[in-house]
Amino acid sequence: MGTGFFIDSSGLILTNYHIIAPGNRPAEEIVVRTSDRREFPARVIGKDAKTDVAILRIEGGGPFTSVVLGDSDQLDIGEWVVALGNAFGLEETVTVGVISGIGRALGTGPYDSYIQTDAAINAGNSGGPLFNIRGEVIGVNAAVGASAQGIGFAIPINMVRKILPALEKEGKVTRGWLGVMIQQLTTDLAKAFQLSDDQGALVSEVMKESPAEQGGIVRGDVIVEFDGKKVTQMHDLPAIVAETPIGKTVLVRVVRDGAPLQMKVKILQLKDEE
Repeated sequence: MGTGFFIDSSGLILTNYHIIAPGNRPAEEIVVRTSDRREFPARVIGKDAKTDVAILRIEGGGPFTSVVLGDSDQLDIGEWVVALGNAFGLEETVTVGVISGIGRALGTGPYDSYIQTDAAINAGNSGGPLFNIRGEVIGVNAAVGASAQGIGFAIPINMVRKILPALEKEGKVTRGWLGVMIQQLTTDLAKAFQLSDDQGALVSEVMKESPAEQGGIVRGDVIVEFDGKKVTQMHDLPAIVAETPIGKTVLVRVVRDGAPLQMKVKILQLKDEE
């Protein structure tokens, strides 16, 4: 059991991928129960395990009241938020809190960048909306760290916005591929690689016949800018690369042995998305 919400009046529903495929095993049947206690069979029209997002559609019974999507890039620490969902099967449970952090990388996937809140998010809240005080959805609740006290996480709605068109039209997301393994820079590593600070993504491995190898990126390079976008932390890079159009040649700026370099790399499609 989980939660979802209508993103248009025709019956399109946004929820978490792990709700419709628990343990990465697709559900055999999905039933949606609306707040007025009607039940509808639903079909999956798009899913993306990497961001833990799925789109469902129900036929008939509409029009439905849909939410207004906000702008998660404009959030402030300390801003009030409201979480809504079926916590432990208790329908329409409402919890209130503030935003405790943004851009949290929890190691749950290559593109995680969660909103952290102290609004209680429990099992059953997954896939439900996180509202700001203007009634706009700014996140999709996810039951991450459920055993923690006063710590909940939500997927930023702007991250979802970027992949919605692909999910609706293609049923999946096509992403760019660079072909590197990266790690976070520490102060000690920055000194060892003759860097002035610890910003950037350290390349720990370059895959054979990858765009990175063909473009001249080598192990030990520190990527500080990709296609005009600054890379300040390791987890910045995967999202930037993923959003890059397939076939585009981009400028990559790196620091190698303390010296700045730039190279051109042609981005290919992520192999497991083909």
